[in-house]
Amino acid sequence: MRHSKMRHSKAVPLLLSLLSGCSLIPTYQRPALPVAAQWPEAAGPTSSGPAGADIGWRNFYTDPALQGLIALSLANNRDLRVAVLDVAQAQAQYRLDRASLFPDVEASGEYEDTTTPADLSASGSTAHFQEYSLGVGAVSWEIDLFGKIRSQATAARESYLSDANTALSTQISLIAQVSSEYYTWLADRESLQIASSTVVAQQSSVRLTQMSASQGIDTALDVAQAQTTLYSAEASVAQYTRQVAQDMDELVLLAGASLPAPLLQQMNAVAGLEASPALPDVPAGLPSDLLERRPDVRAAEHTLLAANADVGAARAAFFPSISLTASGGTASSGLSNLFGAGQGSWLFEPSITVPIFTAGQNIANLDIAKIEKRIEIADYEKAIQSAFHDAADALNARGTYVAQVQAEQNLVDADNRYYQLATMRLNAGTDTYLDVYIAENALLNARLTLVSLKLAAQQNSITLYKVLGGGWQEASSPASAAP
Repeated sequence: MRHSKMRHSKAVPLLLSLLSGCSLIPTYQRPALPVAAQWPEAAGPTSSGPAGADIGWRNFYTDPALQGLIALSLANNRDLRVAVLDVAQAQAQYRLDRASLFPDVEASGEYEDTTTPADLSASGSTAHFQEYSLGVGAVSWEIDLFGKIRSQATAARESYLSDANTALSTQISLIAQVSSEYYTWLADRESLQIASSTVVAQQSSVRLTQMSASQGIDTALDVAQAQTTLYSAEASVAQYTRQVAQDMDELVLLAGASLPAPLLQQMNAVAGLEASPALPDVPAGLPSDLLERRPDVRAAEHTLLAANADVGAARAAFFPSISLTASGGTASSGLSNLFGAGQGSWLFEPSITVPIFTAGQNIANLDIAKIEKRIEIADYEKAIQSAFHDAADALNARGTYVAQVQAEQNLVDADNRYYQLATMRLNAGTDTYLDVYIAENALLNARLTLVSLKLAAQQNSITLYKVLGGGWQEASSPASAAP
């Protein structure tokens, strides 16, 4: 009896190990980083502080009007909504594939009432037969000895995680789009104000020049030059009026809903780019950080892991599959005897399927799985390279925009002095209107260029925050971690 117990104690773990099966999924090794370990020297020194991915979007975008726009878009944007639904669908698919690891257990109850006429009955008399049955059964449960089902479930899980990170990446991109479009709207409104003020000033200048020409002080050429500046400014007003309206249309599209009146009032209260709070500098970190902090890079790696699991499933197809069908219950010709002694019934039907000849299907499926894995490796490496390129470009531009904006501001100041001096000399009669005309056009173009450069600098800050993985969380916390 003791030896029998020992044999049973050894047999149970063996049986459990057989039922748990093995895995034929290749051991995963993350591909080597296909980019430099450091940012290019042109990117300049990187500041210290919280990583971009750990800065919540409310902490980065502190403009209340912009915060309202972002919140509205996160709640209503249709592209983001589809991305979230894709995650829910992938999660349901993972649960479906994982459920295949367990047997389907069904309960059934049957009642059968049969009457056979006398001329068809073996006894020569009418036969009446009743049968009652009640049972529980597991139908075609495949024992996952070689990990095929678990490999498929693993692939589904990785696909779900890939979709989850893709949804985060969609959110980050949406926030960046909304922010960029908001600052574009502010910049175009500011440019519209500059052009409109120039039109007002030039309308007065044209009237004065026409009056002077009628008195023989100025010439028709002076009038034509004054009108040229006016018409140029009026064309700019039409251009920026159109762009402001189109910017608002784009904001409504990104928000996925009409902008509420209080939000519009907040937006209209912001006078221009300078009135909006400045965006903070974002530390760059190391290129290797992008692997953990960029959702699109993580999504690509999860897709690679899914392809790796598919290789395991393709390998398992070369091995036998064992299925079990079992049922048990009770049956009787009378309902009162259904649970009586000796009325039990059971069925146990194991089956094994061994692939012998498949005309190369299993080999082809394995080749497809291996090639698909190589494709996903290339896509993963490309995602890293693209992330590195985007971040390096934004870092390279950060310092140069500061210098360029300052230089353009100096040019605006110089053109303004030139215009004032030209106007003074014209009023003193020492210069013609040509100098004023040149100064006016130079000042208008410089002011508009300064606005566009400030916008480009803001958008570069938005891009840097985005490409470093910022925007997946609403607000920063003391112990922020990657999602």
